[in-house]
Amino acid sequence: MSEDGSRGPQKPSIYDVARAAGVSHMTVSRVLNGHPNIRESTRSRVLTAIDEMQYTRSSIARALATNRTMRIGVLVDSPVQWGPNSTLRAIESAARARHYSVSSFATSDEDAETIAAGIADLVAQGIDALCVIAPRSSALELFREHGSNMPTLVIKAEPDPHLHTVGVDQYAGARMAVRHLIDLGHREIAHASGPLDWYDARARSHGWRDELRAAGLREGRLVQGDWTSDTGYEIGLSGQLDGSTAVFAGNDQTALGLVHAFTDRGIRVPDDVSIIGFDDLPETRHFLPPLTTVRQDFTALGALALRLLMAAIDGEDTPQHELIAPHLIVRDSTSGSLHRP
Repeated sequence: MSEDGSRGPQKPSIYDVARAAGVSHMTVSRVLNGHPNIRESTRSRVLTAIDEMQYTRSSIARALATNRTMRIGVLVDSPVQWGPNSTLRAIESAARARHYSVSSFATSDEDAETIAAGIADLVAQGIDALCVIAPRSSALELFREHGSNMPTLVIKAEPDPHLHTVGVDQYAGARMAVRHLIDLGHREIAHASGPLDWYDARARSHGWRDELRAAGLREGRLVQGDWTSDTGYEIGLSGQLDGSTAVFAGNDQTALGLVHAFTDRGIRVPDDVSIIGFDDLPETRHFLPPLTTVRQDFTALGALALRLLMAAIDGEDTPQHELIAPHLIVRDSTSGSLHRP
C-alpha cells in the first residue's frame, strides 16, 4: 500500500492485490466476482491478500468496468409477515455471497401509485435486475400494470405465463401435511387457512382439499384467518372446528393460537385433536406441545432467486418457473386419531 505525505495513506488497488498474490489483476477480478474456473489454491492466495491488505472494491470503478452496479432491487409486499420477510433476508444473504448489494422498497398498501413509486425508486438507484416479492394477488396485479423492462423475477409458488417465477412448493407442502395426518388415522381434518388473497394460502388450501379427495375422504371444515395467533385463538374458541380430530393450520402462528384456545377449553393437543402448522418458525420446537409443521427452506430459495437473476443479467435463458421442495418436521402436536372409523 502506497503512502503520500500530502494525501495520507492510500487505499490498496486491485493491482496491489494482484502483485501481492502473484497473479494478474484479471484473476483478482474473477475471484471477486465468483468466477467458477479458478483454481482453489489461486482463489485462496487472492483472498488471503485481500484480507491482509484490507482491500475494498470501489463500486464506481466496478460499475465503469462492467457496465453494472452489482445491485439487485427487491420490491416486497407485506414485509412484516414471516414469508416475505424471510425471503428478503435470504436474497440479501445470497447477494452478499456473490458481492452484490440489495436495495429494497417495502409496501403494504394496495395502491398503484405506491407500487409505481417503489419501482421508480429502485430503478433510479441503477439496479441491474428486479426481484418482486408479492405474496398477494392484488399486489401482483398492480405490479403488472407498472412493471419494468429490466430482468425481473417474481417470488411466487404458482407458475405464471407472463413472468419468471420461483418459490417454495406450497401445494406439495400442504399435501404432505395432510398425508401425515391421514397416515396417523385421521379422517375428519379441518383447515384454518390464511387470507385467500395470498397465493400461498390458496395453494395450501388446494393441497389440503386435493389430498383429502385423493384419499377418498370428505372435505373438512375450512375457516379463513389472517395468519395471526390472535385469529387462530378466536377460531379455536369459536367451536367452528369442533368435531375434527385434526387441524391443518395455514401457518405456525395460527397453530399457536389454536393450541392456546383448545387448551383453555380443556381440549388436549394431541390427545383430543392433532394440529400441524406451516413454516417451521424458530419458536415452534418450544411450543407446548412442540409443533409438527412444514419447513420452508428460505436459504435455498434466496440462492436460487439470486442465481436466476444473475443469469438473466448475463442474458442467459432462464427457466420460466422453478420450485424448492418443502420438508415435513414431525414433533409432538400430532398423534394417531382416537376416533378412527
